[in-house]
Formats: sequence, C-alpha cells, structure tokens
Amino acid sequence: MSPFLFDPTKLSDWRGLFANEEGQLTEAAERLLTIIGIVAGLVILDLVVRWFIRRAKNRVVARMVAARPAEAVAIRGRLDTIAATVNWGISIFLVFLGAGLVLGALGLDVTTLVAGVGVVGVALGLGAQMLVRDVINGLFILLENQYQVGDVVQVAGVSGQVIEINPRRTVLRDLDGNVHSVPNSAITVATNMTPGTSRINLNISVAYEEDVDRAIRIINEECARLAEERRADIIEAPRVLRVDDLGESGVVIKVLGDVRSFTQWELAGELRRRIKKRFDAEGIEIPYPHRMVIHKHVAGRTDERPPDAVPPEQDGES
Repeated sequence: MSPFLFDPTKLSDWRGLFANEEGQLTEAAERLLTIIGIVAGLVILDLVVRWFIRRAKNRVVARMVAARPAEAVAIRGRLDTIAATVNWGISIFLVFLGAGLVLGALGLDVTTLVAGVGVVGVALGLGAQMLVRDVINGLFILLENQYQVGDVVQVAGVSGQVIEINPRRTVLRDLDGNVHSVPNSAITVATNMTPGTSRINLNISVAYEEDVDRAIRIINEECARLAEERRADIIEAPRVLRVDDLGESGVVIKVLGDVRSFTQWELAGELRRRIKKRFDAEGIEIPYPHRMVIHKHVAGRTDERPPDAVPPEQDGES
C-alpha cells in the first residue's frame, strides 16, 4: 500500500498495511528457510557421498591387498589419494551447485548471472593458466600412478616423503621435518625412490696397497651375513658387482643388492658399518684425502730467519 493513499482514520487501511507487512515477512522467512534447507541438504549429501566413497575404497583395498599382500602399502596409498581427489571434486561441484540454488532462492536471475560470470571467467581464465596446468598435471600423476602418499620422491628439486596429493599440488616432508608444497605444474620429472623394489648401491674404497681380491671376499662375506640376518627385508643379497673405478686415492668397489622399499637407507648404513669394522679387524685401509705441505728455502735470501730467533741485545748508547 502506498503511503500517500494511507488514511489513518480508516480501519481498513490499517488492516491492509499489516497484511502487506506480514506478507513480506512471510516471504522473507520462506526464502531464509529455503536457503537453510539447501545448505543443510548439500552438507548432508556431501557427508553421505564421502561415506559411500570411503566404504567402497575400503572394500577395494581389502580385495586388492588379499590378492597382492606385498603391495599393501602402495595399494592403500594410491586408493587414499584417488578417494581424496574424488571427494575434493565432488565438494567443489556441490559448492557451485549450492551457490546457484541459493541465488535462485533469493529471486535472482541465474541465467543472467551465469552469462556475466562467463565473461568474467574468460578474463580470469587467461590469468589462471597455471592453475589449469596444475590440475591437468595432477590428474596425469594420479592416473599414471607416478607416486602415491607415503612414497619418497624427488620432484622440482625437492626430496621428501609424500604426505598429500591433490589436483593442484604435491606436499612433501623432508628429513628435517620441513613441509614443501610443490605445484603440480612445476613437476616435469618425478623420481620415485620407493617403488615395489629398491636397491642398495654402495661404492667401497680400499687403498692401492691392499689386496683387492681379499677386500672383495671380505665385503661379500659381510653382505652374506647381513642377508641371512635380514632375509625378510632383502630380496636379492648385496654382492660385489665389479671394480668400479681406480680413483685418486684408492680402488673403488661397487656393491649392489635389491631390498624392500623404505629399507634401502637403513640396510645400506648397516652394511657400511659392518664393512668398516671388518676392515679394521683385518687391517685393510680405507683411503682418505691426504695433504702434503712443502716448505721451500730460497738460496741467497738474507731477510729470512727462524721464527724463534731472538734479536741480539743492543749495546748501551755510545
């Protein structure tokens, strides 16, 4: 009712005014309840979908681990990553769906807004090429199973254990506990140091004065002892492959062996320790850098004197 047509002396005008205000309040309350219902419904839908995905993932993991128990860690890591990515995509979709439904509940023309957003989207897309590259590269990483959560990798010059993969970035934790977030678009080469089988790769040096054949025999004996004690972790016992190099200060002997993933560093350190102790017991020298300092005396120089020389005492004043 227009305020210019309102007559305060008429009861009918007062009734019309209150009816109009009541109608507006009712409409606002209905819209608010609709928006609350949309948000609550989408949240519940997201939780239900996540529950189904988690349940399906656990069933698939159980079947695959039963068929390939040796790859249990790798299987769980990959499926956890895929499930997290699917959840992320569904959540993004539900956010956009909810935004459209809320705008419609507010009485806004969604079609016009979509057209306007499309124009803005083109402009933003030109500046969001890196984000698109992140997502595309992240999808290829997941589909090709280049690495999984839990693997130790080197990407974009950073090494560490993978603690998260999503379509936009890969998150690593290094040995110092530092967390690195690497955009997937920056990953051109990915080195996975923990596939199904890893390798011990050692270079052991002995002095030139030592008997190389004797040193090789001792190294192989220590490798065999370690393989016997750690047979659960060693797939193929380490052994001497060859004399790898004649270095500046010693003969370099190459040792190789295949072990379970994540054990190569600990086993390599233990093998080095055993070889060092055995070499000490057998009197085999491990070479180390030496430095020789030569002092030259130039003949004919009169300004040189020993550093501890004492100047002669001066006579009294004449």
